[in-house]
Amino acid sequence: MARYDSLAETVGDTPLVGLPKLSPSPEVRLWAKLEDRNPTGSVKDRVAKYLIEEAVKSGDLVEGSTILEPTSGNTGIALAMAAKQRGFKLICVMPENTSDERKQLLAAFGAEVVYSPAAGGSNTAVAQARAMAAEHPEWVMLNQYANAANARAHFETTGPEIARDLPEVTHFVAGLGTTGTLMGTGRYLREHNPDVEIVAAEPRYGDLVYGLRNLDEGFVPELYDEKVLTRRFSVGSADSLRRTRELLTVEGLFAGLSSGAVVHAALGVANEALRAGRRADVVLLLADAGWKYLSTGAYTGEFDSTAQSLDGQLWA
Repeated sequence: MARYDSLAETVGDTPLVGLPKLSPSPEVRLWAKLEDRNPTGSVKDRVAKYLIEEAVKSGDLVEGSTILEPTSGNTGIALAMAAKQRGFKLICVMPENTSDERKQLLAAFGAEVVYSPAAGGSNTAVAQARAMAAEHPEWVMLNQYANAANARAHFETTGPEIARDLPEVTHFVAGLGTTGTLMGTGRYLREHNPDVEIVAAEPRYGDLVYGLRNLDEGFVPELYDEKVLTRRFSVGSADSLRRTRELLTVEGLFAGLSSGAVVHAALGVANEALRAGRRADVVLLLADAGWKYLSTGAYTGEFDSTAQSLDGQLWA
């Protein structure tokens, strides 16, 4: 379908495309779910739509309300579009080292941005937003980390789309952030195939990968349920950058920086299946494209110097 009554209706139903050159064999295949095809270019359009619709339905959001949300960027941009369409004001709390493109997009949509210290990453942004919410009870903090509507967005859309387009899926791999994507999609796929493996791509302890988090570092989102995951696959920040570039040079996919971590984890489980002589169809969710990260210099230049310049500075 290519005709819609409004922009909000274009959220979801993203393409699932094969990665023939990166796939280990014809029997062990990788499939990329391209979430950059959503209206603001990321998987977070699904979440923003559900968060706002649920808050309106419950009466928490009414005409003239102000929304407050901690974000590393994509959720804020998606909420900014949805808030603009519905006439709500949006205040985002995000790390000060977020890429310039994200800051400019939020400004373009008319969102107010409050910056949190870069050193604390997303965890500090969440804490700062919670303190602001306590001071302003009239504001509505949608709280993507704890709001069940986040996971439900994926249970009702992402999961069914994958099951429809690839019924033989054996693995689902996504980045670990709020855990909403993994929880919602994982639960849906499990209901239809109890043997499907749900794999979280997680930064190594002490490493920073844009938009992702390591659960052992202290912040565990309320949405997280360890029973949904088959395993957590640890990925270093240098491997994440290397795979992001590989995805571009080998398959021609211009993906965001967290996608490299997801590709690395997906290749890990795919190669395990290959060595075990098992067939596998591995779906990996690429949360966004690379446009919002061009100013970081991640896609060009000598690898080691680029990785060094990014490490600890621009990964939030």
